[in-house]
Amino acid sequence: MGETTVLAADIGATKTNLGMYAPESGLRSPIKEATYASPQFREFDLILEDFLAANDNLKIDVACFGVPGPVEGNAASTTNLPWLIEADSLEKRFQIGKVILVNDLAATVMGIPHLNSEELFCIQKGKCNDKGNIAVIAPGTGLGEAFLVTSPQGSRIAQGSEGGHADFAPMDRIQQELLSHLQERIGHVSYENVCSGRGMPNIYDFLLEKGYASEPEWLKERLDGCEDPVPEIVRAAIAHGAECEICDRCIRLFVAILGAEAGNLAIRTMATGGIYIGGGIVPRIVNILDSHHFLKFFLNKGRVSKLLANIPVHVILNPKAALMGAAAHAISAISGNADVVS
Repeated sequence: MGETTVLAADIGATKTNLGMYAPESGLRSPIKEATYASPQFREFDLILEDFLAANDNLKIDVACFGVPGPVEGNAASTTNLPWLIEADSLEKRFQIGKVILVNDLAATVMGIPHLNSEELFCIQKGKCNDKGNIAVIAPGTGLGEAFLVTSPQGSRIAQGSEGGHADFAPMDRIQQELLSHLQERIGHVSYENVCSGRGMPNIYDFLLEKGYASEPEWLKERLDGCEDPVPEIVRAAIAHGAECEICDRCIRLFVAILGAEAGNLAIRTMATGGIYIGGGIVPRIVNILDSHHFLKFFLNKGRVSKLLANIPVHVILNPKAALMGAAAHAISAISGNADVVS
């Protein structure tokens, strides 16, 4: 086949999404999509090999892969997976014209302009500056952050970061206690330690050990031996609300910390184009997310609180936003008009 084909991937510690696209068909009509459980593979190459096996007659012109970790020299070691991903090696092994590696949150932020209103949950409408910076914060297995700026020439520049590993700054007495509690156990405490899939169990254990809430026997039975307690905590909070006090308080504390760090990110990046919340956790709790509680901590920034009151805040409901962003970058790279990714 002589048609131009691009390949995109959103690589995560839990799952990896892949998509193959014909540029003329757009981002909403992939040739093929698939999702893989990342921990089941010892390297990304094996996932790619399986995905391409049924389409080995197609020539891939450009591929863009969103990687969970810093990209240096078009290579990356994934943060929460034992994988080394090298663009040059992938180009040769799979005969791909060009492989571009970007931070996974940079891929997400590049996908945001392609989302429609039905794929977003509004926390704060604000007053969007169409030419303003956009930032994304994503509590998944870890905590990712990235932002998108527009140059004076009009090109978009996506910048990934490792901001989730910055020092956790408590905003009230209970958060101060949480910080002290975790410092005794793990030493350095980052936002990822309290605002991610790895962090939520830390909040839960803190509330239980300090006697802020008791654990119902039925919930204890569900959590005993559970490899990942986060889905159970979330399910219990949704199903029982305040009747399951420990899960309710856990979610509220999680949301407060997320609100505070989202506000920090908005200030650091001057995100007048909007703050967007991605990852796998928050879209599952939008029905119980207390926007006022989130905004109490998001807006609590002293003299710049008025600035934050004008910044739109949305939750990304489309789990393929990062995949769409990576695909969009690959498509634009074909014409040489790709936005810059750092």
